[in-house]
Amino acid sequence: MPTHRLPYLSPVTASVCAAIALCIAAASIPTSAEAKKSPKKETPAETYAQHPAALQFAEDVAQRRDLDAAWVRALLAQARKLPSVQKAMLPAPKATGKNWAAYRARFIEPIRLKAGQAFWEKHKRWLDKAEADTGVPASLIVGVIGVETLYGQHMGNFRVIDALATLAFDFPAGHPRAAVRTEYFLGELEQYLSLTHRASIDPNSLRGSYAGAMGMPQFMPTSWAKYAVDFDGDGKVDLFGTPADAIGSVAHYFKAFGWKPGMPTHYPVTFDSTRLDMDTLLAPDILPSFSVASFEAKGAVLTDAGRAHAGQLALIELHNGDPAQGGQPPSYVAGTDNFYAVTRYNWSSYYALAVIELGETIASRMQPQPASAKP
Repeated sequence: MPTHRLPYLSPVTASVCAAIALCIAAASIPTSAEAKKSPKKETPAETYAQHPAALQFAEDVAQRRDLDAAWVRALLAQARKLPSVQKAMLPAPKATGKNWAAYRARFIEPIRLKAGQAFWEKHKRWLDKAEADTGVPASLIVGVIGVETLYGQHMGNFRVIDALATLAFDFPAGHPRAAVRTEYFLGELEQYLSLTHRASIDPNSLRGSYAGAMGMPQFMPTSWAKYAVDFDGDGKVDLFGTPADAIGSVAHYFKAFGWKPGMPTHYPVTFDSTRLDMDTLLAPDILPSFSVASFEAKGAVLTDAGRAHAGQLALIELHNGDPAQGGQPPSYVAGTDNFYAVTRYNWSSYYALAVIELGETIASRMQPQPASAKP
């Protein structure tokens, strides 16, 4: 997931949330949008009122953050352990094969396209301002919010304090990186308590994904604290009910992670089989590591636009199912530093390209239509 989501869960996305996840057969980690399913009723409701680690955490956080220890203890005493959240964090069964075409179809579809166009038309002023201020294209911002929450329609129904407490104090021991994840969620819970205290928000009132991601852009608490902005200037940051703040915050996030205005995210690529060194091209994964000259010397063939690129490139491979089960050959693009920047939101090339293509498809619908020819 990006850095605003959960740390890298398994082959996937980047962002603190996804690894948060985008893993489903189609990609490598579940998208935040997938984490939006309403939690099942947990019975009985076990709380953290007497949990030794929670009690010690309350004392430590109160001292570090200058909070009232009794206030922290009282909040954790109301936080509920959610077995469904623990289950959601366990690695998914190994999929038969990632499928870019299937993954893409989940997002570039009529309902999301229609909602995205309406969102763009309604909030064009803020999208234009965000692009002007940061250089981050409006289409990318629209793509992110569309993939994450369908423009605020699916922001998650888990109480954030329950999700974070469960993952901080009872992260499933069966996970291969349980210790690292536990430390991560302890930090997110601490940041959440500090954040809500400073903003005078009831910590029990906010709802989000099973990983604790919040609002239209699904920011984790640390990302909210670092990158969220009061874009409409009303004196508060609201990623739940203020689209302007969500728009500005997504743009600010990408700017912070090195977005380069005017640079394409990727170029088409084909191959010259007579000199193709696929292993070397794929070795750096999504990290741009090759100059145009070295990229083509290893058998990649670019269009004229790609050959004119001034920066480094990466070969992005997107599988289209298991060939042994009738799947199609992989798809490839040449990714730039800006493609890599998109993966900082969610560490998955599938997620990144879906966000890019959703935004670009909606942008094409925003173009003025030519007047009908007169007879």
